[in-house]
Amino acid sequence: MQIPRLDTPPLFAALAGARNVLIAGAGGGFDVYAGLPLAFALSDDSGRDSGTRVHLANLSFTPLEHLPLEAWDAENVAVVEPDTPGPADYFPERTLARWLHANDLAGTVYAFPRVGVVPLRAAYRHLVQKLDLDAIVLVDGGTDILMRGDESGLGTPEEDMTSLAAVAGLDEVATKLVTCLGFGIDAYHGVNHSQVLENIAALDRDGAYLGALSIPSGSAAATLYRAAVEDARAATPLRPSIVNGQIAAAVAGGFGDVRFTERTSGSTLFVNPLMAVYFSFTVEGLAKRSLYLDRLARTHGMGQVALLIAAFRAEVEHRPARAFPH
Repeated sequence: MQIPRLDTPPLFAALAGARNVLIAGAGGGFDVYAGLPLAFALSDDSGRDSGTRVHLANLSFTPLEHLPLEAWDAENVAVVEPDTPGPADYFPERTLARWLHANDLAGTVYAFPRVGVVPLRAAYRHLVQKLDLDAIVLVDGGTDILMRGDESGLGTPEEDMTSLAAVAGLDEVATKLVTCLGFGIDAYHGVNHSQVLENIAALDRDGAYLGALSIPSGSAAATLYRAAVEDARAATPLRPSIVNGQIAAAVAGGFGDVRFTERTSGSTLFVNPLMAVYFSFTVEGLAKRSLYLDRLARTHGMGQVALLIAAFRAEVEHRPARAFPH
């Protein structure tokens, strides 16, 4: 294993030499947007050829079963282009494809339906072969993908854990990483962030932690990301991304109760610089730390995943939540 250097972010060191990288939203919805700053940085911030070709994918909340037959590249793999027919009110993958195309960037986003581990792994394997992938980066908007299972709250684990289990089983891919953007956001779903930090420390001891990397607010990657998020907010006014809205505000130097959508009315937000930091890990190390990931290996539907997680939670003693002391 290469010895980390302070002057080289381990996330980028791990991806050095990769020719085809898939950046995939792990938790559904707009998660793929949280991977955009990394995608822009890997492609030299502007889409110019830097030796690495970046591809985008997302576990989708859109009812993909209504897409036309020609949109399907393989079972459970939809190819979403700017002109792909679909719902007008909520289709994050097409919204992103249209924004990318309008900004002279590659306008293809692959979309996976909400299926279990077995079919999702097969879908990923199809892209590994089709795109000749040598690296996959799962992106979580938030940090609940870091929950091992016995915490006081898991957030919304079903999609994240399905993605993690699916990619963990792809032995043919040399580099498999997880990166989280939006520290603190999952508090709304019951995640205790003292436990997040405890889990990160354990992953560090295991050698699975690739460090933290902030997104400079004045960088080209940040500028493009904020523009993409604003475009998505305008295109999806009834269901804008609360996660990416907070991250984008943090990337712009926002702090506190920053308002960007009526969806957050009645709650108090805590936008802060930690939301603009990538926390990165190896898939293998994160999967090894999970207390129940092996139970999901044979699932075919997301309903099965949810039932198995609920059953595990009923068996395990939960670690008590700890207040952040500062």
